[in-house]
Amino acid sequence: MGSRSSRRWSWTSALVGAVSATAAAGVLAAKPRDPAFQLISISLTSFTLHFPVLDADLILTVHVTNPNVVPIEYGPSTMSIFYDGSLLGTAALEAGAQPSRSCQVVRLPARLDGIQLAHHASRFFADVARREMVLDAAVEINGTAKLLRWAHRFRALVNSRVTVDPVFLDVIDQDNRSVIQLA
Repeated sequence: MGSRSSRRWSWTSALVGAVSATAAAGVLAAKPRDPAFQLISISLTSFTLHFPVLDADLILTVHVTNPNVVPIEYGPSTMSIFYDGSLLGTAALEAGAQPSRSCQVVRLPARLDGIQLAHHASRFFADVARREMVLDAAVEINGTAKLLRWAHRFRALVNSRVTVDPVFLDVIDQDNRSVIQLA
């Protein structure tokens, strides 16, 4: 049999072990995760005639998920929308906040430039005939994630490729990629 002191229970050791395990679990849970974005719908709100072309005003409805254990606040930003490699329009993202581990729906007002679309008329009409149009979008969102008294700045870079039906504005397919960079 071993000595009695080698089998003695130590509350101090148990407490240090429990605190260490809790801290390690907290660090793993607090590791920043990339947010998720999904375009739910596109709604046409108006046309503006700039003879001979039309500009279109839209509302992009986006489902945003914050998988992180901390709430975030972000400043205003502008999403750039591209068609066939050319800037077609922009969408405005207002400043806001999102609680930790939550989802919310955000509506982004967007304007598409008919003149830019006219530069790609042959491709656009081919896309309308196929009822499939590919748009790319990019946005940089700057904000802070707050944990107790500490505020950490971040930058989220979001790139999306969305295939839509140009006739009914239905979302057919999408690939959204986001990356968080801590500042």
